[in-house]
Amino acid sequence: MNLYNTIKNEKEYWLVDQVKQEGISTEAYMEMFQKLLGEWQEGNIGYISVLMDEVHEQELKQLGFTKISTIVEYTRTLEDIPILDGEIQAYSLSESNMSDQVFASLYQACRSGSANKNKQQTIEQIMQSLHHELGAHWRDHCFYFTSNNEKLGIAIPHIEMGTTDEGRMFYFGVVPEWRGKGYGAKLHLHTLSLLKLFHATYYVGSTDEANTNMIAIFKRNGCMLRDRKGIYRLENKINAE
Repeated sequence: MNLYNTIKNEKEYWLVDQVKQEGISTEAYMEMFQKLLGEWQEGNIGYISVLMDEVHEQELKQLGFTKISTIVEYTRTLEDIPILDGEIQAYSLSESNMSDQVFASLYQACRSGSANKNKQQTIEQIMQSLHHELGAHWRDHCFYFTSNNEKLGIAIPHIEMGTTDEGRMFYFGVVPEWRGKGYGAKLHLHTLSLLKLFHATYYVGSTDEANTNMIAIFKRNGCMLRDRKGIYRLENKINAE
């Protein structure tokens, strides 16, 4: 039984997300997590970042983890996404003339001033993660949005690992000069429509509880609060020295 989704990036980091299931005790979750943590320690990996129910917080702190923040998850079905107007155009990196380098610069601009408290990776690490986590066709998932030839933002829709129809966004963001003008909700709605092209039937989005702007976008586009999880981080002692 899969109780944790784990993304492993060679020797740099592990990203672990608890998969909540009914009928599974907190003891069973911690027992499996202890095994996973042991594998991480044996591998001499840089750090491990964990999304887990806050009921486990004291146990995680006893293991040496530091709490970074609290993440909120919102969800909605995708069957009733409204018809979109033609004001905004979406282009995938694979079908356009935009280079990977320009897309990376656009990504960097979109994440500037983020309210999320988790430690940011470098843009180079992010671009490596796209290939590692989304596979050889990762460019098919990287979209940028324009209106009247102005670049508005980016989104990276995909299907969650271990599922066939759970839509997620590796990243979503608006460039600074177009924030506060209502485009965030419009671009998010476009991305929900794009998720249907990847055969998603429902969407799960998450953000830091401090990111009130993103939470407002979730609510405006019909998403409902599903869960809260703490985000915890532990550095490998050897790499931290």
